[in-house]
Amino acid sequence: MMKEILITNDDGFDSPGLLALKEALSPLGNVTVVAPTTEKSACGHSLTLTRPLHFVEVGERFYKLDDGTPSDCIFLALNKLYKERKPDLVVSGINIGSNMGEDITYSGTASAAMEAVLQGIPAVAVSQVYAEAGKSIESLGFTLAMQSAQRLVKAIFDDRFPLYERRLLNVNIPPVDANSCKGFKVTRAGNRLYAHNAEVHYNPRGKEYYWIGLPELGWMETPGHTTDFEAINDGYVSITPIKLDMTAYEELDALKRWVEKLEVRS
Repeated sequence: MMKEILITNDDGFDSPGLLALKEALSPLGNVTVVAPTTEKSACGHSLTLTRPLHFVEVGERFYKLDDGTPSDCIFLALNKLYKERKPDLVVSGINIGSNMGEDITYSGTASAAMEAVLQGIPAVAVSQVYAEAGKSIESLGFTLAMQSAQRLVKAIFDDRFPLYERRLLNVNIPPVDANSCKGFKVTRAGNRLYAHNAEVHYNPRGKEYYWIGLPELGWMETPGHTTDFEAINDGYVSITPIKLDMTAYEELDALKRWVEKLEVRS
């Protein structure tokens, strides 16, 4: 029986990264695409609850969800297209740009994979890191990302998904050509260096508005080169296991002691 693969992204249904992913995975199973009509970058794990959404068929097994988020795409695809049988795998991407460190919480690409694993479906998020967005897309394309996604999905189908339930694989592709890539490296999510800069502008009537831009890709150095940032910087494909349980287990005992002091004081 052919495997069923559902793919989406947060760059929009006509993104070259999404079309590249569809091409890469089509030899491995029946690929169905449900993607947002427009770019939904940094929308996080949001569902649309305040207005109706519409499927628009743009090709065979290819739909855009009118003004939907990536999480909407997965949620509603399961309702409309997979009533009898769930997909064997959800793959989100190929995102144009990185999704590493705490940026995973902002990412619509990663959040689509989160929605899938909440629904009991194994999922992979794939993002292509670019040093300089415009120039790099033109020079590098998606060859390495396509090859990497295909190898990972084939390995999953040949063996099994390597994680427990409610966990996803977050994959970032380095900004190098396929011949220069050093291979795969299992990583933990690193720590981004964040700022709160935004450009201020004024419309023709003098009203002030702000434009949030893309921050520089800075990160905190850690020994051992085990984070997604360091793997990408060293020319490896980064594969990070992500779980949705965000409990800080190492802090539980200390927090209990702190709460006990609160109770004594009261």
